[in-house]
Amino acid sequence: TEKVKRTTSILLEETIEELEQKRKAVEESNAALQLSIQELKSAQAQLIQSEKMASLGELTAGIAHEIQNPLNFVINFSEVSVEMAAELQKYLDSGQLADAKEESTSLEQNLQKIIQHGKRADAIVKNMLQHSRTSTGAVDATDINALVDEYMRLSYHGLRAKNKSFNASLNVQLDPSIGKIKIVAQDIGRVILNIFNNAFYSVAMKKAGNPNFSPSVSVITKRNGAMVEITIADNGIGIPKKELEKIFQPFFTTKPTGQGTGLGLSLSYDIIKAHSGQILVDTKEGEFATFTILLPA
Repeated sequence: TEKVKRTTSILLEETIEELEQKRKAVEESNAALQLSIQELKSAQAQLIQSEKMASLGELTAGIAHEIQNPLNFVINFSEVSVEMAAELQKYLDSGQLADAKEESTSLEQNLQKIIQHGKRADAIVKNMLQHSRTSTGAVDATDINALVDEYMRLSYHGLRAKNKSFNASLNVQLDPSIGKIKIVAQDIGRVILNIFNNAFYSVAMKKAGNPNFSPSVSVITKRNGAMVEITIADNGIGIPKKELEKIFQPFFTTKPTGQGTGLGLSLSYDIIKAHSGQILVDTKEGEFATFTILLPA
C-alpha cells in the first residue's frame, strides 16, 4: 500500500508539473496572440489612413478648383466694393444723400456675397481636413444631401483637372424632405467619395475607348420608410460578373497597378455595416453600374 501511495504521489507530482508547464505555455500563447491582434489592429489603422490619404491626394486638383471659385468671387466683389466705397464717400462729400444711400445698399449686398463665398471656401477646407484625420466615430446630425453634393463635385473636378478634355453629364436629384440624419459624417463621406471616384473612373475609361460615348453619372437621394437611399449610377464599363462577388474583398481592385488600393469598397462595406445599413450593387458589364446605400433615417 505504501509503495502504491509513493508511486501515485510521484505520478501526481509529475502530472501537476506537466499541467503547470502547459498552463505557462497557454499563457505565453495568449500573450503572443494578444500582441498579434494589437499589431493587426495597428496595421489595419495604418492601411485605412493610407487609403484615406490616397483618396485625398486624388482630390487635390478638385479641391483647388472648388476653393478657387469662391475665392474669385471674394476677390472680384472686394475690388468692386473698394470702388463703391470711394463713390459713396464722394456722394457724402457732395451731399448727394439719395445716391449715397443707394450706393450703401449695393455695398452691403456685395459684402454679404463676400461673406457667403468666404464661408463656402472655409467649409471646403474644413471638410477636407476632417476627411484626412483619423475618425473619432462621433455620430452627428448631418445634411446628407449637402455631403453628397460636396463630394460629387470634388470627385468630378478632380478627374477633370487630370484630363481637361473630360466632361460628363451630371444628373442630381436630392430629396429635400430627408433633412438631417445621424451618422459619422467623416466615414459616410468617404464611402460616397469612393463610389463617385469609381463612377467617374468608369465612364472616363469607356470614353477613352469610344470617342462618341456620352459619359453620365447620376445621384438620387430619397427617403424610403425607415431608411434613406443614396443611389449613384454611371453608364460606364460596368463590373464583370466573375468579379462582382469579389469587389468588397480587401485589396481586390480592377484598376491597373498604382491606380487603386483595393481597400475603398472593402472599407465602405464595413462603414455602412457599422451604421446598420446596406450597400447594394446592380451592374452589367460594358453598360452600367449602380450602387445603392441604405442608411437608417
